[in-house]
Amino acid sequence: MNLAERDRRVLWHPYTQMKTADPPIAIARGEGALLFDEDGRAYIDAISSWWVCLHGHSHPHLAQKIQEQLARLDHVIFAGFTHAPAVELAERLLQKMPSNHTKIFFSDDGSTAVEVAIKMAIQYWVNRGKEKRLIVALENGYHGDTFGAMSVSSRGAFVQPFAPFLFDVIHVPTPVPGHEKASLAALESALGGGDVAAFIFEPLVQGAGGMLMYSPDALRDLLTRCREHDVLTIADEVMTAFGRSGRFLATDHQEERPDIVCLSKGLTGGTLPMGATSCSEDVYGAFHSDDRRHTFFHGHSYTANPVGCAAALGSLDLLERDDCWADIRRIEARHRREIDVFRNHSLVRDARQTGTILAVEIDSGRESSYFDEIRDELYRFFLARGVLLRPLGNAVYVLPPYCISDDQLDTVYQSMRDALETLAQRV
Repeated sequence: MNLAERDRRVLWHPYTQMKTADPPIAIARGEGALLFDEDGRAYIDAISSWWVCLHGHSHPHLAQKIQEQLARLDHVIFAGFTHAPAVELAERLLQKMPSNHTKIFFSDDGSTAVEVAIKMAIQYWVNRGKEKRLIVALENGYHGDTFGAMSVSSRGAFVQPFAPFLFDVIHVPTPVPGHEKASLAALESALGGGDVAAFIFEPLVQGAGGMLMYSPDALRDLLTRCREHDVLTIADEVMTAFGRSGRFLATDHQEERPDIVCLSKGLTGGTLPMGATSCSEDVYGAFHSDDRRHTFFHGHSYTANPVGCAAALGSLDLLERDDCWADIRRIEARHRREIDVFRNHSLVRDARQTGTILAVEIDSGRESSYFDEIRDELYRFFLARGVLLRPLGNAVYVLPPYCISDDQLDTVYQSMRDALETLAQRV
């Protein structure tokens, strides 16, 4: 019995209809931008394995940092104790956060980083003695799979079975091109009641929503309104941080600074699960009190795990090197050169780019949907050509590790062009 068969006997995979899914591909090892299966076949990981592997697979510097830390300290409770990797990681992250941010709260993943942010924002107003409980979020957003994160996400198929258990959220249109005024007007209306605690958003790129993109100016206008109405702002940078947008944070593309920032995915370079929530001194100050009821009652068993912190420090080491940013600029430039080819194709509804993220929305003759039947066909098409692309319905996106070579990018682009030509022959 091979590994895929053994897998199907005992495992339940995420976002997978197990009855109809193809057998999983058994990956034996990874190196750089490549994954190798049991038979030695290589796949270009053009999506950084769900957007986490910033520097590619099995990077020796990250492996060394993890190994060294394991030999010193594997884990320690983070209530009443601390350790050097956590302190150093917080210090280095805060150097890259908005200038008014002074504290880092560690958690386990992107969803829990968002849960932390939501609870911070709600309790902030409770501790201040004000009745502000509502959350405003963007339509088409995705913030995670825990209940708070689901509540502030789009109320689509992902969360429909749980809808009766989610708290009420005001959703306003995403300010994609052509909808900026409607988005701003809806936000103004939502803020008018004075009972909004926070506005949560994915800056510039909505990942699971189909890599929908909007401008820094549109984001600035939304954040400005929130500041004018004394509403906290939460930037879900779980996917967009660490250079993905072309800057360390996507919110760095405009002047208004969020009060809270959520981080995960690329935080450890794809080696270990970890989340972090950064906040301003003003937010932290609402909890810093002689009243123990003002304590932030939240935590995780693996909060600030030393090995995870060491991995994150190693990832920051690599991200702070000039050659890493040269690679980011190179990928941005390659995407820009290719995007017109896709835009001019008769089957492309839209092609868009932010930083190292390229998205091509295919016109399948149906309304854009995560459940578009074309998704499975395209996924298999790319795998057959040794390329891992995981379309979001009819939206094919490229979000590669920074170490991907130009030749590997050429292969990815060519596979996308070939897919379009194959589809065009059927029209």
